[in-house]
Formats: sequence, structure tokens, C-alpha cells
Amino acid sequence: MSDSVKHECAIALLRLRKNQEYYLRKYGNADYGFSKMALLLEKQYNRGQDGAGIASLHLNPEPGFPAYHIEKSAAQENPLADLLGRCSQKKNMQGELFLGHLRYATYGRHELSACHPFVHESSCLRRTMLLAGNFNLTNTNELFDRFLEQNHFPVSKADGYLITQTIAHYLEKDSNLHAGTPNWQKILRTALCDIDGAYTICGFNGSGDAFLIRDPHAIRPGYFYFDDEVFTAASERPAIQAAFNCSTAEVMEIPAGKAVVILKNGEIQIFDCLEEAERRSCVFERIYFSRPNDADIHRERKALGKTLVPALLNATNQDFDNTFFSYIPNSAQVCFHGMLEGLMKKAFDQKKNVRFGQIAIKDAKFRTFIADAASRKELGMHVYDITYGLVHPGTDTLVVLDDSIVRGTTMRNAVLPILNRLDAKKIIITSSAPIIKYPDCYGIDMAYAGDLIAFQAAISLLKKQKRESVLQEAYEHAKQDIANKKNRNRMKEIYDAINDADLQNEIALLLKPPVFAAELCVIYQTTDHLHKCCPQYTGDWYFTGNYPTPGGFRMVNQALVNFMENNHERAY
Repeated sequence: MSDSVKHECAIALLRLRKNQEYYLRKYGNADYGFSKMALLLEKQYNRGQDGAGIASLHLNPEPGFPAYHIEKSAAQENPLADLLGRCSQKKNMQGELFLGHLRYATYGRHELSACHPFVHESSCLRRTMLLAGNFNLTNTNELFDRFLEQNHFPVSKADGYLITQTIAHYLEKDSNLHAGTPNWQKILRTALCDIDGAYTICGFNGSGDAFLIRDPHAIRPGYFYFDDEVFTAASERPAIQAAFNCSTAEVMEIPAGKAVVILKNGEIQIFDCLEEAERRSCVFERIYFSRPNDADIHRERKALGKTLVPALLNATNQDFDNTFFSYIPNSAQVCFHGMLEGLMKKAFDQKKNVRFGQIAIKDAKFRTFIADAASRKELGMHVYDITYGLVHPGTDTLVVLDDSIVRGTTMRNAVLPILNRLDAKKIIITSSAPIIKYPDCYGIDMAYAGDLIAFQAAISLLKKQKRESVLQEAYEHAKQDIANKKNRNRMKEIYDAINDADLQNEIALLLKPPVFAAELCVIYQTTDHLHKCCPQYTGDWYFTGNYPTPGGFRMVNQALVNFMENNHERAY
């Protein structure tokens, strides 16, 4: 993706099911648990680079000494490396139960206090709770007000704080707390039944019970694996496979709405917890964010590339001799392989060759420290470099695949200006994702309607057609629905008034830099093809506006109202 989009966090839970001496004898490693937790986090570092945290718990702590240890880092440069370095020096991460987290700063907060795991402290170990999650909640105001109504004094409206305190509140009220093992099924069901949003949460209490739970729509990802030696969970399946050398079939998906509990004695239980709902797992996760070394994701991305071939051949008049195919690194690479396979089959039928290569090269270490805006913009363009001499000036069409186009700022300010230097006759930017029309409230940091290039293009078209009344009516309807708590997406009225072909052409006009010689064309994936390529991942609200929870409809209407009223506050 050419745009920088904040997305999901990563979780990791590890429970050792043998005593410490077992791992020392078998693996010769006294820090077996910590080293495995470090590997789980390292293999998910793509998911969170703004903060990191690890907690470890001793199942049988000695009175007078802490039962658990926790370390966090919000270092500007590589917080995970900073965290792991400090943990290895202190040598205090030698428990049997570990909780880890990598954070993307969705709200732009980089304070240490925003890093997971969160702690609810108590002198009673059963009441002490540590929690980490990959979540975004849409009804934090309601949760905050509920605390006030119950004569509590919440100190924050942050979703991490509220969800921790909510679960801890029902943990402390549990009637089984003093008798033995808490009733985790009842605690989690009562605490989370009114939560609106997307989440995969894991945690443990101070006495050594651990738990996992995933939202009823399975929006956020989560996987677990266990054998005689360990129980582990993570946001990505390949992380578990890398850490424990297990097969794809052995790593299970956390069931939607169910709670997985690992008791202190090592027993594993799975409960029905939250009311069953339609599965709406996030498809953008598959298109872009997860690592493609998951076998299913790899196949899905290749399929997405293949489905683009007919539209590309139509746009290039099947002129293989004068077309060069490339992609924007790095997340579009696997999709490009699928596209290339489809192109080669077509070219073989015509006894032609496919010209392809890596045109755009991203300098991941590029940094600018220049305060002057004009100079910074000039340097920013050179985050991407190009391979010269592959595109024939004046005669070639250059096709460049990106996995998605969200805001379009990097495309307009960096990618296209540098591609313009190749002097291609025509440049086609193609997206493996459909047109991103609607903001998100479940993880991706897209809370502002006006930031989306598709929304900007829709407004531009309505103004050109002198149909601003469509926008005004949608705004009035959105205000009414917010007041009446109606779950309808009024932003749809704007897109319904224009067709996708016109919208696609207008996006190309808005993306085109001021100085640009080539003809520019933008081709998007269709939602029908998306669903065929990713059949189990129907969470497509970015493209269709069909949100899985009431909070999504409130958010999209609020985003429209904020845009119309020039209000720059977040929509959720």
C-alpha cells in the first residue's frame, strides 16, 4: 500500500504446561517461555510498531515477592527491540504464563500508559487481572456513563482502560471468586454482552487462569495452538507456526463469540459465551495487512491478482509488446505473482511475452529531518526510487499494481511523480482492493470521510454536476438517524447518485500530479471478485458500507456530519 494506514495491533499469549525444569532439561533453555514469547512478537512486528509490552506470571509465587512482572516500551525507534533488550537484561521474565502485545497508535498516542498489557491491581491474586487486545470499541461513551451510574470513578474514556475495568469489575463480583476458580464464562459474557466493536482479547488473573475471547462477528483475527508442552495464541497463524514448528492444520482459529479458558491446572475449556452473530471477518486484513506467508492468505492474494487480468488487458488493448507490468512494494508482491500467472497464460495463447519487473523501489530507511515544507515534500517523493531503462519512453504503457488506494496522498505526492520520470505514454494504477468508499471504526485508522480519495471524488463529481443537494439531503438524513438511533448508512446516498465508472475516472483526475505527462488510468477490483477470492472474509464495509454492528452505522453517519460541519473530531 502506498498510503501509510494505521491498522491492527498484535496479541500473544503463552502458557507453559510443564515445570521450568522440563524445558531446561529438554531444550537447554532456562528462558524458554520468554524466548518463545519474543519470537511470537517478532513474527508479528508488521502489526504494531508504536509500542510493545510483555507480562509474565509465576503460577506459584513466593509471598513477599511480586507474582508478575511487566515491561513496556514506547521508544521512538523500534519499541519491540528496546523492550526485548531491557527484559533480557533484567532476567525477570521467567514465569509460566506470558502475555505480549504490539501496538499501532490508532489515536496517535505514543505514551507508555497507552501500551498493553493493562493491569487491574489487587492484593488478592484472583482479583488481579492483566489484559491485552486487538480491539476498537465504538460505544466507549456508553461504557463510561455506565461506570458513573454505578458510582465508579473512571479516569479515562480510552477503550483499553474501559474494557479492562469492565471485565475486572465482574471478576470481583463473581460468586465463585472465594470458593475457587472464577466462572469465566459468566464473567466474560456479562462484561462483553453490550460491547460494540471489534476485538480479540486475551488476559489472565493473578492466580494463573488465562482466557481468550473474540467478538461475535469474528472481525478481528485470532488463532491458538496447544500440545502437551504449551498453549499459545496470537493474531497471526504463521507466528505460531514459526515459534512452535507446527502445521497449518494444527493451528486453530479462535471461534467467534466463544471463550477459551486455560485454568491454573493446565486444563483447557471452550465455552459458548456471546450470542452467535453473522461472521464478518475483516477482508482488508487479507488484502493488505497480514503477512502473506499464511497459506490461505497467499492463495487469496494470488487469486485477487488473477481477477484483474481481463480489465488490464482491455485497458492495454492486449498490447503485450508495448506494456510493462510492475507493482508497488512490498505488500502487493504476492498479488502481483497471481496477476503475472494470469498474464502469462494469455500471452502464451497469443505467442507473446510478458514484460515485467520491479519499477518502484521503496527505501524503508528513508528519513527526513527538514523543517521547510517545500523541501520536505521534495524529499518525500524520493521515499520511492525507480528502475530506469525498462520502460520504453513515449511508446510504453506502464501498469503498476497496488494493494489498495485509501487516501491517495502518497500516490499523488510520491509514487506518480517519480513514475512520471520514465516518460511512459500511459500509466495504469490498478488496485487489488475495490474502491474504499467508507470510513472504518473497527481497527483501521480511517475515521474521517474527507480523507478518503473516493469520497473526495464523489463530492467533486456532485459539484461538477451541480447536484450538491444530494450531499445536503444525505447530511440531513444522517443527523436524523443519529438522533433517532437508526442503523442506516446515509453516506450510501452519495455513492448511489453516481456510478463507479465516473467515480473511478474522477479519482484518476484527483490523483494526477500538477506536472504529469502520461495519460493516467485507475482500475479497481470489483467486490464480486473480492468475495470469490476471499469467501470466508465478508467484512467488506470499507467498500460496501454494510457495517456489522450498530456502532458502524453511527460512526459513518457521524463522519458525514463532521465533514459537512467542518468538524475535525473523530467520528467515533
